[in-house]
Amino acid sequence: MTTSLPNLSPAADMPVQRLPALFVSHGSPMFAVEPGDTGPALQRWGSALRAEYPQLRGVVVMSPHWMSRGLEVMAALQPETWHDFGGFPRVLYSLQYPAPGAPLLAQQVAQLLQAAGQQPVLNPERPMDHGAWVPLMHLFPQADVPVVQLSLPADADAAAVYALGQALRPLRDAGVLLVGSGSMTHNLRDFVTGQSGGRLDYVQPFSRWIEERITARDTAALLDWLEQAPQARRAHPTDDHFLPLFFALGAGGPGTTASYLSREVQYGMLAMDSFALQDVPAGEHAAAAPLQ
Repeated sequence: MTTSLPNLSPAADMPVQRLPALFVSHGSPMFAVEPGDTGPALQRWGSALRAEYPQLRGVVVMSPHWMSRGLEVMAALQPETWHDFGGFPRVLYSLQYPAPGAPLLAQQVAQLLQAAGQQPVLNPERPMDHGAWVPLMHLFPQADVPVVQLSLPADADAAAVYALGQALRPLRDAGVLLVGSGSMTHNLRDFVTGQSGGRLDYVQPFSRWIEERITARDTAALLDWLEQAPQARRAHPTDDHFLPLFFALGAGGPGTTASYLSREVQYGMLAMDSFALQDVPAGEHAAAAPLQ
């Protein structure tokens, strides 16, 4: 089985630079038109990334809005922008994110997953859901970076999603940005009942506990978040919007450190935490155990 990626490899005279991995909180679909502080922060980071890593050739993103019985990989040549939500202002339904797809990158994703014991299926009809295109609108507003989306298996837990990120980690050396798109907190009942007059009391304790564990590279505690994190079930009545964080952590791997791009809270209950996982230069590793 080959793992070559001929159309995405850096030029022969271009030094290999390992791209960071990224977790973004995409919040509500309204994030597309109400960017708050997080949208500009993502745009600044995306611009800096392109300047520092000219070999950027594609994005692989996991979103909770594509849950599947098995594991699927979007393989469309030109994925459509899917407005997979209802009841929002009309302006949202007019937005388009016409980034190209990357069928050859999708094949490479599938090969790496197969090598890790997975059985992925290429899906050439899958459009981009808002968990992918809304944050990408802020990261890469030119919509010129090819995008491949990876599904979230419906039966996956944190460890299983972490392993998917691990399997795709080599793509970071091939000019590919690996992104987990979810939400640091996501309680829809609090959102729809209008409990946003002030910041709800579980949002900061949960978010900062996660940040502390990421900073300490405490993988075991993170994987046991439901038992250990404060008010975990209030922050996430279901875990679908939290699991993409583990895709990013798995993609980051040993020796990475988190740089936070945003700690904003929208509507009093949507923590928009977003962070990049960057390899620490040799000789500068923190004393804490690295993410494995």
